[in-house]
Amino acid sequence: MRFYQYFPDEQIVNACVHNLNWTHIRSLLRVSDENARYWYMKEAVDENWSSRTLDRNISTQYYYRLLQTPKKAAVIEEMKQKTAQFQKNQFELIKSPVVAEFLGFKNEDTYLEGDLESAILSHIRDFLMELGRGFAFVARQQHIVTETSDYYLDLVFYNIELKCYVLIDLKMGRITHQDVGQIDMYVRMYDDLKRGQGDNPTIGILLCSETDEDIARYSVLHDNDRLFMSKYLTYLPTKEQLKAEIDRQKEIFFMQHSTLQMNEKE
Repeated sequence: MRFYQYFPDEQIVNACVHNLNWTHIRSLLRVSDENARYWYMKEAVDENWSSRTLDRNISTQYYYRLLQTPKKAAVIEEMKQKTAQFQKNQFELIKSPVVAEFLGFKNEDTYLEGDLESAILSHIRDFLMELGRGFAFVARQQHIVTETSDYYLDLVFYNIELKCYVLIDLKMGRITHQDVGQIDMYVRMYDDLKRGQGDNPTIGILLCSETDEDIARYSVLHDNDRLFMSKYLTYLPTKEQLKAEIDRQKEIFFMQHSTLQMNEKE
């Protein structure tokens, strides 16, 4: 009954509530101030807050503190640091390295990005299992038309748990800042042209044969929770090799997401 009373506007319900689970809704029903309630709801959707993040922000009067303080950036940064541990689910779904020995390539093989893409589609079931939880295949070379140009996205997936599209851009060799700029543009473009009312913000993954520390530290990937880079291996490493590679990729991941690293140390 309270849900019906608090959310009478069908348009708002369709735009926002579908992106939230019942735990989110129960927290929102505690907020009697209509302005605050709708603000929390919109922020939870736009910023992809977990239910624990939303609950924490409501409990700590986050909305009112932002209204009253002249130092909004400091309050926002504090909130992100305090809730980073609650937001890990979306980060944990991004794997690096992706071990894809099932694609059938050998170390001495010479292959192009198109060959890699075709091999992934030929082994899509194995690739989906390797990516992690909740991934569903949507399209290969999806054609996006803007007012000025045509674009083709390598691979498009949808993650059921995160309720968002996931764009994968395949790259041979070490990642470059041009690659980062391209996936950033694709994510923004997809949000604008393809993302539906029930979808959370799009995520972009650069799947490359070599990640880069400088890119993690200094590019637009840094502290960006919608852009990621992951390394793929086309061979099955030994246990020692895999452990070393996981440790290295974890270090690079924390270079990119420095706020998470601070929480890990705490």
